[in-house]
Amino acid sequence: MSKKRRVFDIDLPDDEPAPETKSVGETFPAGKVSNNETKRRGPMATAINETAESVQDRTVLEQKIRAENDALAHEHVRMKRMGLMTDLIPLDDIVIYKLSRDRDQKPDYELRELKTSIADVGLSNPIRVEPREDGKFELIQGFRRLSAFKELRDENPDVEAYQTIPAAIFAQGETLETLYRRMVDENLVRKDISYAEMAKLAITYSEDLETEISDPDKAVGVLFKSTSYQKRSYIRSFIKFIDILWKDLKFAEEIPRALGLAIAHAVEEIPGTITAIQSELREHPWESRGIPEELEVLRRVVGGEGAEAKATKRKPAKPGAGIAPAGSPASKAKTSFQMRRRQGQAKCVAGAGRLEIRMDRDFSAIDRRRLEMAVQSLLDYLD
Repeated sequence: MSKKRRVFDIDLPDDEPAPETKSVGETFPAGKVSNNETKRRGPMATAINETAESVQDRTVLEQKIRAENDALAHEHVRMKRMGLMTDLIPLDDIVIYKLSRDRDQKPDYELRELKTSIADVGLSNPIRVEPREDGKFELIQGFRRLSAFKELRDENPDVEAYQTIPAAIFAQGETLETLYRRMVDENLVRKDISYAEMAKLAITYSEDLETEISDPDKAVGVLFKSTSYQKRSYIRSFIKFIDILWKDLKFAEEIPRALGLAIAHAVEEIPGTITAIQSELREHPWESRGIPEELEVLRRVVGGEGAEAKATKRKPAKPGAGIAPAGSPASKAKTSFQMRRRQGQAKCVAGAGRLEIRMDRDFSAIDRRRLEMAVQSLLDYLD
């Protein structure tokens, strides 16, 4: 069988240019085309070229977006570290565990004014929190503001505005000392924290298992570093009696500076001052006792307003000065140390009339008889 032969029609130009019209030496090398021919590129080549240009443009655009995202991420981290990131956080997602508060859990009679202000104009100064691994937030600053919001929520359960609270979110990683300092400095700026509360905070800080300081006097130097030497001296004076009388005093935060100095001096110089104050306070029932009655008891025991005037004229004592010899009735010296146990770190504080062991363990869960035998063995060994 014969094969069919295909014939292709080729259109040739009708008029070939005359030899004299050609340029001398003008040639068209194989594989090359004239400028006019390049304009007649096929659809496949055009598509490939456009795709290449598109990929190049896309790469440049992706690099630009990536650089912008990196810049935004760095800015986000920077603002978070500075506490400039704020959000509305549900009240139930905020816990109070890491820091011992600078305020006692007694009734706050000024909280009503804060609640009224929040209800009228909102919260002008957000609280400060730190994110936790479990998705909740640890309160760093703003205990009274959080308390006011919780009371407003309980009083107005249907008001959505009181279900969340504005909070500045700090990045994790700050030391416990820094967090305490932030809390202290905020209250010092507000000027509404009393000497008794500052003394109590120093005591609590020294008893915290997570801190390295066991001496309240040294804790004052850490927490109140930004204050004057004289003010730190006043705080140390309050420590001498606040540590023992805190649970007996209903209005410790109302004690004026002069009265506090007089009490500290009497505790150092007059044996039995603490016992006398406790005895006098028992004659005024806690429930019906007011601020004037409590301050009057304190003034009467230490010698009246004249004792306050003398106390303010004394020069501030240096840390550790004025401590009576160990064993004397007026001695308020302490021995403190830490030890590592199987259950974790234990902190021991020994002072006049007391011995405390603090650690992350529920001692009430121990059998009473077993606990009694352990304490008996300890006391027998000390004798």
